[in-house]
Amino acid sequence: MILHNSMATSLFLMSLLMLLLDSNPCTALSWRNNSLVDDIGIPCPVSPHPFTMCKSEAEAYGYPCEDHKVTTEDGYILSLKRIPHGHDTDNSTGDQKTRQPILLFHGLFVDGVSWLLGTPEQSLGFILADGGFDVWLANTRGTNTSRKHTSLSPKDPAFWDWSWDQIAEYDLPAVLEFVYHHTGRQKVHYIGHSLGTLIILAAFSEHKLLHLVRSAVLLCPIAYLSRTRSDLTRLAAQMFLAEAVYRIGIHEFNPVGKVAAQLLAKVCGDPKIDCHDVFSALAGPDCCLNKSTTCAFMLHAPQPTSMRNLIHLSQMVRSEGVRRYDYGNAKENMKHYKQPHPPLYNLSSIPTHVPMLLTHGGQDFLGDVPDTRHLLKTLVRNHDSDNIEVQYLPDYAHADFVIAYNAPRLVYEPMVDFFQRH
Repeated sequence: MILHNSMATSLFLMSLLMLLLDSNPCTALSWRNNSLVDDIGIPCPVSPHPFTMCKSEAEAYGYPCEDHKVTTEDGYILSLKRIPHGHDTDNSTGDQKTRQPILLFHGLFVDGVSWLLGTPEQSLGFILADGGFDVWLANTRGTNTSRKHTSLSPKDPAFWDWSWDQIAEYDLPAVLEFVYHHTGRQKVHYIGHSLGTLIILAAFSEHKLLHLVRSAVLLCPIAYLSRTRSDLTRLAAQMFLAEAVYRIGIHEFNPVGKVAAQLLAKVCGDPKIDCHDVFSALAGPDCCLNKSTTCAFMLHAPQPTSMRNLIHLSQMVRSEGVRRYDYGNAKENMKHYKQPHPPLYNLSSIPTHVPMLLTHGGQDFLGDVPDTRHLLKTLVRNHDSDNIEVQYLPDYAHADFVIAYNAPRLVYEPMVDFFQRH
């Protein structure tokens, strides 16, 4: 299928490259009066520099911030940020030895700064630090602060030869082990959003990391994607992704964040295109984003990821179940997995004693209600009832759980209560 119309091509590429985008970066829909705040008509201020999590976010508000480097088993050097306590030590709860560690793991096309985009009263990272927790913020391979490797350069195609399989297999255990050993061997509370939920579910399904994780909160849990309500995402997934990428001249393993950013600017700057419609079609109409937080997101995202990662996610939309990356033919799959088809992540095998809180929204087109209910049915059926909780917010879409102005009351307070009970 070849798209000739320029506007249609732009929309197609957005659906292709912004799959699982974790925000609605062009407009915000008011919770109270259902009115649009148009960020095209009121431009965001120009930022003189990309956000550096410690300097421009945490330290700017008076919070301590540490930058650690973690090397994965396959050689990627990841940036791991830490906010060890609140901005006012005298008013902080607990001390370094008693504070419970929490690891926050971001979604696709963003990095750890997504937890700090608002004020200290709005941002989950700051709220947890002020609440007495030792806060750690992960940054996956390929994002701007995690673009180093022991032997590869980001210019090498091999640097981008990975999907979320490798994030679950290497990045996640590396940062969890680091936090565990740097906090007195305390088990770690885990918070994931979108792709950050998929990787922990994959690990748990193989009975991995259980000795490191105390509890897990899954915001917009992503696992089953075949029922997605996003027509653009479904279109991108149903087409032969690698062929489409080849046609526009992007190498399969090259990063796509830069290209996505250029497309984002083009689409959002075209007066003929309603940017709100594009992103609502992708991730659902976010209810509760204010302009300042939306602008902060626009100035920082999209972050790079690999094309293979997007291909893997598109495979999940086109098929039932949660499988490892499909190399496209039996010979290659046999080479990697010793079987003709990629193996399943058996989510029903997740141990029933793991404390989990899953929260999802009725307007989320990516972690949509039918797919999430399928996941919940898989998990809740056999899980210890004292160790699993579910929260449903009918007006929330994908980004609301991370940057909505009312998330502290609706999402974060129940989350902290969950941690205190586990």
